[in-house]
This record gives sequence, C-alpha cells and structure tokens, in this order.
Amino acid sequence: MPRARQQSEARIRDRRRRLAHEAARLMSEGGISDFRQAKLKAASRLGIQDDASLPRNSEVEEALREYQRLFHGSGQDEALRQRREAALEALQFFAPFQPRLVGPVLEGTADAHSPVSLQLYPEHPEEVPLFLDEHGIPATERSRRMRLDRSRSGDFPVWTFTADDLEFDLTVLPQLALRQAPLSNVDEKPMRRASAAQLETLIDETSSP
Repeated sequence: MPRARQQSEARIRDRRRRLAHEAARLMSEGGISDFRQAKLKAASRLGIQDDASLPRNSEVEEALREYQRLFHGSGQDEALRQRREAALEALQFFAPFQPRLVGPVLEGTADAHSPVSLQLYPEHPEEVPLFLDEHGIPATERSRRMRLDRSRSGDFPVWTFTADDLEFDLTVLPQLALRQAPLSNVDEKPMRRASAAQLETLIDETSSP
C-alpha cells in the first residue's frame, strides 16, 4: 500500500509540474494574466482533469520565471526595464494618491504583455477619475475583487489606459489599506509593494553592472 501511494503521489507531482510549466508558457506567450485561467487552459490542453494536480499559483510563478530566463533572455529584460521606468514616471504622476507599484513589473516577471499595475489610495475614490479627466487621459473603468486581509474582501474600482504603447492598470483602494498591503492572489500573503523611492532604488540596483 505505501508503494502504491508513493507512485500515486509521484504521478500527481509530475502532473503538477507539467501543468505549472504549460500555464507559465501560456502566460508568457499568450498574454494570460490570470493564474486560474492559465492553469485551467493548461489542464485542458494536456488533458488533465484531476483537480488535485492543479499547481499552486506560486509554482506557476516560479515556472514563469524559469520560462522567461530560458526563452526570452534579453528581450524580457528590456520589457521589464521599459515598464519599470514607465512605472516610476506613473508613480510620480499619481503622487497625490500615495501610489504603490505591484505585480509582475515589481516582481520581475513582466514581459511584453504585462501592464504596469499601480494601487492608488485617494481620500475619496471619485478623485481618481476626476484626476484622469483633468489631465486628458481617457480611461476605462471596471472592478477587481481583492482580499484586504483574512476576513475582509471587496470589489474595488480599476481604471485602465494606454500611454506610450504601454497599458496601465490602476486599482483604487481605501486609504486604510495603505497601512497593510492587500493579500496576493499568488501566495495569499500581503502583496509586495513599492513607492517611487523604493522603485528608483530597485532600478539603480538592477542596472548596476
């Protein structure tokens, strides 16, 4: 019985690994940003219907880093550098709302499909669309479900727009959320965030020979 269990566990680990790498490929090459969508599409392509074999988001993220190192190299580095520099300008532009950079551009997994994702913390949510309108920036509104902590979640406004051929994604959160980052959909821990000063330091560090 222990041997049969070991074999079963080994098969599940192998399927998880295969699914993680296929999901990573779909995210990198197909522009899919949602982890669950990428995993389900990968499972469909590989003909795997066992839910226990679905990898964790963190496994997919690690596979994504490996995929980009192997197949994109300098091209991915250039896409990341371009987006981090654009993010720094955006953080400075949206300074009245205490913005923070989050997501692939900060984590280092951004590619040519990745938007620059910011979180804004205005006193009143309606200040953000007014600010965009005042500066002549046409933006589209939608909403995003986020978990502020283990017990609180909600749907928050998101404004998206394109500038210099890059997509920007602004999630508008209550000011109280600035004290503690919302939970990541990758590992359910507080999201990594960066202010303009922190991003500038990161750019300097990663640009050093």
